[in-house]
Amino acid sequence: MRPRPQKVSVNVITMGCSKNVVDSEKFMGQLSPDRFVVTHDGKAPADVVVINTCGFIQDAKEESIDTILELVDAAKNGHIGDVVVTGCLSQRYRDELSREIPEVAAWFGARDPEDLLAWLHEQYDAESAERVVTTPMHYAYLKISEGCDRTCAFCAIPAIRGNHVSVPVATLRREASRLAEKGVKELILVAQDLSYYGLDISGRSELAALLRELCNVEGIEWIRLHYAYPNKFPLEVLDLMRESPKICNYLDIPLQHINEGLLQSMRRGHGKAEARTLLRKIREKVPGIAIRTTLMVGYPGETTEAFQELLDFVDEMRFDRLGVFTYSPEEDTRAYALGDPIPEAEKQHRSDILMEKQAGISQSLNSGKLGQRMKVIIDAEEPEYYVGRTAHDSPEVDNEVLIKKTRSLRTGQFVEVAITGAGVFELYATPVDPPDGL
Repeated sequence: MRPRPQKVSVNVITMGCSKNVVDSEKFMGQLSPDRFVVTHDGKAPADVVVINTCGFIQDAKEESIDTILELVDAAKNGHIGDVVVTGCLSQRYRDELSREIPEVAAWFGARDPEDLLAWLHEQYDAESAERVVTTPMHYAYLKISEGCDRTCAFCAIPAIRGNHVSVPVATLRREASRLAEKGVKELILVAQDLSYYGLDISGRSELAALLRELCNVEGIEWIRLHYAYPNKFPLEVLDLMRESPKICNYLDIPLQHINEGLLQSMRRGHGKAEARTLLRKIREKVPGIAIRTTLMVGYPGETTEAFQELLDFVDEMRFDRLGVFTYSPEEDTRAYALGDPIPEAEKQHRSDILMEKQAGISQSLNSGKLGQRMKVIIDAEEPEYYVGRTAHDSPEVDNEVLIKKTRSLRTGQFVEVAITGAGVFELYATPVDPPDGL
């Protein structure tokens, strides 16, 4: 690292998923305010720019590399200082990238927070619960485990992030309490696999036990579950979800596909019958729950018949929220040997068909909410309306509620609204008295 002034400015740029967001926030929280001025802004000049990269799929890798090259050029022109790269991309391709982009001052992997801090001459504190929250202050992500022990054929995350390691309940409770003290009202639990939480500690899922602890954190009003693997999902969580007003009736459960042969090739650990049974149990135990899933199209061997089966499945299940990925062959995965036989144009065509199907389902489900009263949290204010979310919606990926400005509302405030209109991916509403909200 080059010689620095007394206070070093550090700008952290985060690429990829919400788990990377947590890593960046914890890294920034470790930097002493006496020695560092820390920002999280892609355009801010700084003595050191740290890029926390994503290496999950091809598009994400290309975006990370483009960002590195752009900032290296800015450093050459004297607009910024050192460029440092960390995260999944450099964990996976550090040697190759360091040869191809020697202008980067230092490379660190996703598992090297202590080395990155040492490069900045800062001590690493593994027990620290301090974070610099980069999301709107009323919600934050809580990463409950690292790594993954699943063996999905298409996924490189276990090779990048290592084996599954659960964060102890007491540590997470302390972190949640610190976030609540900062003003966080909604915790979004993330991990590579929530279903696996606790298995490495006690031999059984401890997700329900963790949720009970988090429900006792004063100031937290909503708890949301993301990325729960369908195989061996802990059903006792559904009972707790139904009983606790703090746990949102919302579940993100990536299914990837429904064709039996493709599920076996993907090494998902369950078949289509088990998937249908689980979805039925979820809806029986938590009436009105919003289920979000992720599907993959273009996986090797996905015939037109298999894709039609997936399309029919979406039509049958009427998921509240749906995301679609096109298959990306990744080195060091079991599926890589299968090649990439389906053309990109066909993959995108199938993705478009699925999303068009989901748009019709979403419009229908939203229209069914007309006239209802719902509790929402205010995320932002626009010139003509407030932007809110229901308990059925996660930030950035799900529906929004656009609330007419009939009175003043605050970001982070919970308020009851009456639904007056419905679009494909948004609801329209007006606030309901009393003026102080809920």
